[in-house]
Amino acid sequence: MNAFDWLANLPFSDPESNCKVIEVSFNNGSRKDFFRNNTNHFFEKGDWIAVEGVSGFDVGMVNLTGEIVRLQLKKNEVNEQDPDIKKVLRRANETDMSKWKETKAREKDVLIRSRAIARQLNLDMKMAEVEIQADGRKATFFYIADDRVDFRELIKVYAGEFRVKVEMKQIGARQEAGKVGGIGSCGRELCCSTWLTDFKSVNTNAARYQNLSINQAKLSGQCGRLKCCLNYELDTYLDALQHFPDDCDVLEVAKSRAFLVKKDIFRNLMWYSMPDSTKQYPLTIERVKKIKTLNRQNIRPEELEAVEVVSNKSKEVEPEFVDVVGHISLRSLEKNSRKRRDRERNQPQQRGPQQNRNQQQQGPQQGQQRQGGQPNRNPNQQRPNQPNRPPQGPQQNRNQNQQRPNQRPNQRPPDDKDKK
Repeated sequence: MNAFDWLANLPFSDPESNCKVIEVSFNNGSRKDFFRNNTNHFFEKGDWIAVEGVSGFDVGMVNLTGEIVRLQLKKNEVNEQDPDIKKVLRRANETDMSKWKETKAREKDVLIRSRAIARQLNLDMKMAEVEIQADGRKATFFYIADDRVDFRELIKVYAGEFRVKVEMKQIGARQEAGKVGGIGSCGRELCCSTWLTDFKSVNTNAARYQNLSINQAKLSGQCGRLKCCLNYELDTYLDALQHFPDDCDVLEVAKSRAFLVKKDIFRNLMWYSMPDSTKQYPLTIERVKKIKTLNRQNIRPEELEAVEVVSNKSKEVEPEFVDVVGHISLRSLEKNSRKRRDRERNQPQQRGPQQNRNQQQQGPQQGQQRQGGQPNRNPNQQRPNQPNRPPQGPQQNRNQNQQRPNQRPNQRPPDDKDKK
């Protein structure tokens, strides 16, 4: 329910004659009201201000200012000089905003508790939304009900439970969808939550006039009712249907009767079907009127004389069936599999001699290192992937080399009993 201020950037010759009334939105635009700006401040769209409330104050956001507000006042039939219009108090400060945030945080818990209380009192109603005033002195409960509900006892319970002044407002399913918001089947935001304010009744005749199939799932919106957009183009269809005859639902020909299926306002054609066939016959309006006049004279024409309908859409060329049995051979696949097997067999044979060469080259190098020590390596240098060891001198290396052929380093010397 937003309006674009297309007069915002236009200069005025007489600023004193500017409209002193501004439009303020509450609760993310779900409720709007007009307030008189008697202060010396100039407010723009999006500013947060404090306004008069019920025995207190409320915080809202400026939605419209300037001359476009007069158009909204005229649309809503509100007098600009009405003394009952509430006033703007000040620009919202930090204290006002902090208190407003505290009351907004309470709304969810109050809504859950209010639904439980209504269920305990066995009231056939649904609580849709709760709006608490910024100072926490008043709460407005929006509910949905098919019939009238006696909620006098409910108001007393709410007032004692939440310690606020209670106001009950009944809304419809469309208004509830506007408060909740969402995306429609067209891919855009819902009309009821953006710009649509007055909800007109929609029936299935609007769909019939537009030659739409009566599918409840496709024609219903998020509110569960028929979509409001069915009325947008209804007047255009009704104007176009004035040129079509009304009493031509059934035409009599020599074979049988023809029944009206639909009216095409874009091509000025009327489509008929025969009971003995599933084909539809498009007829011009002049031909239908002519057959109808003949039927009134008890004359049945031989044929309907249908018109050929030429579409501008390019026809999709279906691929022709080609018999490829025997054209594809599996020899190429067999050759690839044989080559793959040969590669796998040759790989281990190539790895074998290469590994033997590496071992033969490593053999004499290890023997030289054992005999002459490590000439090119620093004795304090540590090997990778090995734990730290204390540095060993050349004398210790010789003693270890002497112990290896005789015994292990942790093996005890043989006793005399073992020798025997």
